[in-house]
Amino acid sequence: METAKKPEGWSRKIYLELTPPSQEDNASDQERILRALRGEYREVSCSLLVLKKLYPLCCQADWKITLLLVWNGKSWELADIEPGDTSGEHYGFCTDLGSTTLAGELVDMNTGKVLWQKSVFNHQIAYGEDILTRIFYGKDNPQKLEEIRKATVDSFLELFEKMEQDTGISGEQCASMVIAGNTTMMHFLYGLDAFCVFSAPYAVCTLKPDCYRAVDLGFPLKGYVYAYPGQANYLGGDILSGIVETEIYKGEEISVFLDIGTNGELVIGNKDFLVAGAGAAGPALEGGVVKTGMRAEPGAVDQVHIENGQVQIHVIGERAPAGICGSGIVDLLAEMFLNGWIDVRGRYVEEASEKILEVEGELAAEYGPGLFFFQKDIEEFLKTKAAAGTMVEYMMGELGLEMKDIGRFYVAGAFGTHISKEAGITVGLYPDIPRDRLLLPGNSSLAGARKMLLHKEIKEEVEKILDKMTYIQFGAVDNFLHLMVAAEAIPHTDIHRYPTVEKQLKKRGLL
Repeated sequence: METAKKPEGWSRKIYLELTPPSQEDNASDQERILRALRGEYREVSCSLLVLKKLYPLCCQADWKITLLLVWNGKSWELADIEPGDTSGEHYGFCTDLGSTTLAGELVDMNTGKVLWQKSVFNHQIAYGEDILTRIFYGKDNPQKLEEIRKATVDSFLELFEKMEQDTGISGEQCASMVIAGNTTMMHFLYGLDAFCVFSAPYAVCTLKPDCYRAVDLGFPLKGYVYAYPGQANYLGGDILSGIVETEIYKGEEISVFLDIGTNGELVIGNKDFLVAGAGAAGPALEGGVVKTGMRAEPGAVDQVHIENGQVQIHVIGERAPAGICGSGIVDLLAEMFLNGWIDVRGRYVEEASEKILEVEGELAAEYGPGLFFFQKDIEEFLKTKAAAGTMVEYMMGELGLEMKDIGRFYVAGAFGTHISKEAGITVGLYPDIPRDRLLLPGNSSLAGARKMLLHKEIKEEVEKILDKMTYIQFGAVDNFLHLMVAAEAIPHTDIHRYPTVEKQLKKRGLL
């Protein structure tokens, strides 16, 4: 990513050539440096680390020095000093702290370019595959909570280690870091008991943590760590980061931002209003409850096509299939529906294919050698997609909006990246709208963290976003479960809402 002008980020590297001390000008080394900065940066504080490095570094460098300034959320601090001109070597780091994976980017703070990107598994998984298990593990137990906090930090350290191996640039060479993560993940990072996120009255420890020194959190960076604030227990900084990336809060047209995972988060609005909501969606898209489900890693079926009764699959890593991930699940269901293998209720039509068999007392379709997709797997998926669809339907109904009023419909996250638009629409996961209005921004949480890292003024914009946002907890909506029932059909009880799917079914003789 390149920006038109030099970013005004969370750190600066400044090369100075200063006049050495003399009898006529015997100001202290610290004052000599700070007065050179005062015109542009006003009062800059000086860290103890820098104070200890001033002598003999400045003398030996003939007062040709490079300063690292870091923003602490309120003012600039002098965090490091180096001899000569090293201003070209200026790096920052941004991350999306997810419950399953931690994705990070090394960013050139001078140009805005991403120099390196990678993800690692969140070490918290050792304390539970799902968030709730981790929450209960650490509940009311400071020692266990510290284990989870350390596991979180270790995930970052693994990422920094891989970065140094790949680029030669270490975490110690980075200035500041911006993190986007949900409310639970941020509690775990700060060593806070996250049970409050899950239990009524949902008054969490913090939604808006301060900037903290990286070293105090266990990170090797020289500056500060800023975490995106959240709006509520289930609407965290990862969603705010996505809103910043898509900029739906700036436009005239009304946009929808949907992120589907174990929880579903939704924001609808424009520059005049923002309404947000969150609720449980279900782990079906993460392969969590599918018998042969797995993460999107080598061995996972990620694409499915059915032709002439035969199932054709693509496997990540071009190896023998070991299971199926989220994008493969949506593809498989869409293909089975369009080929008449399952009906509108998601029930198998046993006589439709020889691939539909009774396995372990339950109907299932064989999508790969010895790999079956069971009836119960379909039911779990339909609950997830129905929850997501109902969130959108309910909120739009409350706002008096119809789909024709929506300019852009964003589906964020890994699933939005990898699930095909057509398959998502066929099963009713996405609305049936013109495809150019359905946007899949990928990891908008990470992209928003990068944008914040490069433009610290966005911190104030986020405060304004939170102030004007209205929040709805879908679990508290009386008729929500009733609305979900209609959305559990494929693609929906009202087929007319999905004209392109209806056309396909008629073409294939299924309507």
